[in-house]
Amino acid sequence: MRLRILPDEFAVCKLPDFTGVKLDADFCFVAKTDNERSLVCRAEDVPANAAVVEPGWRGFRVEGQLDFALVGILARLATVLAQAEISIFAVSTYDTDYILVRSVQLAAAEAALARDGYQVVGA
Repeated sequence: MRLRILPDEFAVCKLPDFTGVKLDADFCFVAKTDNERSLVCRAEDVPANAAVVEPGWRGFRVEGQLDFALVGILARLATVLAQAEISIFAVSTYDTDYILVRSVQLAAAEAALARDGYQVVGA
């Protein structure tokens, strides 16, 4: 499986509302539940009203369009990184999956994934 390292640094945010969220940005993942609103965006796109901001994340994109019948893709990626003691923040879209790791752990994550047979390509 091929993974692409995304060029941007990301932030994970907790928001009181979605005011100021740049929905037309290249990367904008929003989630809303009955008790929270979350945003994952490029570091430069963090809205001014963010209540909590966790900066310093980098990302891998699973290349290609994933069929819904495929199972275990995120589980396997998470297992490889957990065994390397690397925490993740996962985001899925209709077509594919994204794995975010702390920026300081990007090289270690890339090495762990490559050792496990993943083809990791730069941004």
